[in-house]
Formats: sequence, structure tokens, C-alpha cells
Amino acid sequence: MGGRGVTTIRVDDRESGVRLLTLDRPPANALDEQLLGDLDAVLAAAADDDRVRAVVLTGAGAFFSAGFDLSSPRRDEATARRLRALYRDSHLRLLALPKPTVAMVAGHAIAGGLVLALACDYRLGLEGDYRIGLNEVAIGASYPKVAFEIVRLRLPHARASELLLGAALYPASQAIRLGIADELLSADRLEETVLRRAARLGAFPREAYAHAKGALIAEAVARVEHETADEAARAAAVWTAPESRAARAAQRE
Repeated sequence: MGGRGVTTIRVDDRESGVRLLTLDRPPANALDEQLLGDLDAVLAAAADDDRVRAVVLTGAGAFFSAGFDLSSPRRDEATARRLRALYRDSHLRLLALPKPTVAMVAGHAIAGGLVLALACDYRLGLEGDYRIGLNEVAIGASYPKVAFEIVRLRLPHARASELLLGAALYPASQAIRLGIADELLSADRLEETVLRRAARLGAFPREAYAHAKGALIAEAVARVEHETADEAARAAAVWTAPESRAARAAQRE
């Protein structure tokens, strides 16, 4: 169901055509080539399967996702380009999936992990003790074009600026104020409510939902698809700047 070779995402079909995708790459569901490739594969499968009416994305354990895996060995330029392309393609696929998507955030959603949640149509979170935020600037990391467009699409400018430029990590209780979560729920209500929300959205005529969703995201998708080589080069250069490398080295210590 998730496709041959998928090892970091669990795929479970629930009632009413809801497919639950669980990121499962311990300890933090950090994004690497395998997870991003798995995500692209399971989303493509969900898009093509007429039995799937809606998709729920969540994370196993204490993390929704910690974002890019900073513990991975340093990549050469060719490998880094492939990773950026895989990130772009998988996130565009999630953003533009022609079916309802709901993020169930029950653990830390940091940096690229939070972007992944924002790529979903709706986000419901747990009332709990975990952190959320976009801290890339603090650790010398750049945002891929698709990540910027997802953040700009989902959040008001003031909140996007607070998250992107302030680069702080917030308690989950701030998720509604920041515009990240639509609702925060207790542990005994979260999954039930998320699945019910997804089933309700999935019951709408699929062509109507897909058309309305496509129209809402069309401008953001177009900006990603027309990213210039200069834009991509500037983003890549952030990673190799001396201060950026020093910040990430300190983060790993």
C-alpha cells in the first residue's frame, strides 16, 4: 500500500476512506532522503487510490517531526541537490494533494517538521508539553522555496515574521495564537476528532474539493515551480556560510 521500499512511514486505512500516515523514523522523525522519498511514494499512492477519501499525517513517539536530520554526514553538492529536489517534490505533492489532508500534531513540530504540518489543509494539535517553531535562522539553515511558500500561504504576515525571523521554539499552548493549529484537544479526544474531521471532509464531492483547494494554492505552487536558479543558489549558500556551519555544529553538541 505504501509502496515497495517504504520503511519510515506506517500506512493504516481507517473507516470512511481515511488513510493514516505515521512518520516513524526514531528518535525524532527527522527528514532525510529515505523519509522524504517514502512520503512522496505514499502520497502518490493515496492520490491514485479511489478508496482513499482523505489523508491524516502524524508522527510516532514524542515528535511529529524535528525537521531536517542535522546528524547526517555532510553531503556533497550533487547529493545536496538531490535532497533539495526530493524535499520540493514531496512537499508540493502534500500541499497539492487533491484530497483533504489533516495534520495530527501530538509531539514536537520543529523547523521542517512544522512546515510539513503547515502543508496540510488543517492542523489539530494535542494539549500537551511539547514545542513548535521555525528555528532555521537560529541554526544557520535556509528555507527551500517551497517551505517559504507554505508558510506564507498558511500564516498571516505578522505571525510568519515572528516565527521565521524570531526563530524561537514555543510551547504547544501557543499554537492557536500563532495560527499553526486550528484546535487543541486532550489526548483522549485528539485522534477521534481528527479522524472525524477527515471523514467529514472526505465525504464532500471529490472534484469540488480538489478544484477549490487547487484554486487556493495555485499562486503559491506557481511561485515554487518558477523558482530561479539564482534563488536556489542563494538558499543553498546559506548552509555553507561559516557562521551557519558554526551554529549547526553548536546545535549538535
